[in-house]
Amino acid sequence: MRHKTILITGGAGFIGSNFITYFLKQNPNTKIVNLDKLTYAGELSNLKEVSSNNYKFVKGDICNINLIISLFIEHDFDAVIHFAAESHVDNSIEKPDEFIKTNIVGTFNLLDVSKNYWMDAPNQYKIGYESSRFHHISTDEVYGALGDTGLFTEQTPYAPNSPYSASKASSDFIVRSYFHTYGMNVVTTNCSNNYGPKQHDEKLIPTIIRKAINGEQIPIYGNGKNIRDWLYVLDHCKGIDLVFNNGASGETYNIGGHNERDNLYIANKICEILDEKYPKAESYKKQISFVKDRVGHDFRYAIDASKIENELGWKADENFETGIKKTIDWYIDKYKNV
Repeated sequence: MRHKTILITGGAGFIGSNFITYFLKQNPNTKIVNLDKLTYAGELSNLKEVSSNNYKFVKGDICNINLIISLFIEHDFDAVIHFAAESHVDNSIEKPDEFIKTNIVGTFNLLDVSKNYWMDAPNQYKIGYESSRFHHISTDEVYGALGDTGLFTEQTPYAPNSPYSASKASSDFIVRSYFHTYGMNVVTTNCSNNYGPKQHDEKLIPTIIRKAINGEQIPIYGNGKNIRDWLYVLDHCKGIDLVFNNGASGETYNIGGHNERDNLYIANKICEILDEKYPKAESYKKQISFVKDRVGHDFRYAIDASKIENELGWKADENFETGIKKTIDWYIDKYKNV
């Protein structure tokens, strides 16, 4: 399934910018319009590698439905890949209203404009738009938290625990409803924790690297035993590309790296690698400190990615130990002269 003009939302963010760079290399003749509000997590510098004549950036808000309509009319999109979201859990605890607006209302706006542009009636696509597709990017946090064992599958009941994850769960259900009610061609992917180049400085791994290099204390929530399944961002991009082109309509695919690590392990591993790559008088591990735990901090996430592996042939190329070295190299280059 190939598309001629794609609207990508949130393409100046961490995952979106990595995806656009990857996707245009694979599909140089596809036109991409990147709609991004450029909030704290969006940086146009993330897209400096993109020089294609088939790429256009538009600064704007997905909550502005008139803007979305005008962009559809101007560019005649036959696909949407929807990354745009407020995604910082701590921020969602302090200011949940922004998450409700962007993640729920914004997703509804995109879906409804897409449906009205592509479809005459439920289950009836307009001529020329039969292959139009809406791909919604979501998170494993919609499933809640796991105990010491078990994995999230596509059948795991939703149980979000933060305003962020609740807003993403709501958007997932709205996307699902447009498939079951209108027969709209939608797919959803739920990913585990991404890491890699271009991630915002406030996230865990960039924070550890930045604080270490700057000689500051490295803050770890609680006792550092919270566990996440880590997914290298380029592996995620490859999975999104596969689902976008080959995933079955109406289906959800979980994408995870099979790399469960607790936060304290992450901090120690990064410090060990920095001790080798960017050494100083004493080990970076001495900068690790423990801070008050976050409200409602989920204990463990882990994804069963067997569906995308078995049905679409996806496989992560990086394990955590290889991916984190590439990530650290990128951030050393970014932070060492700051």
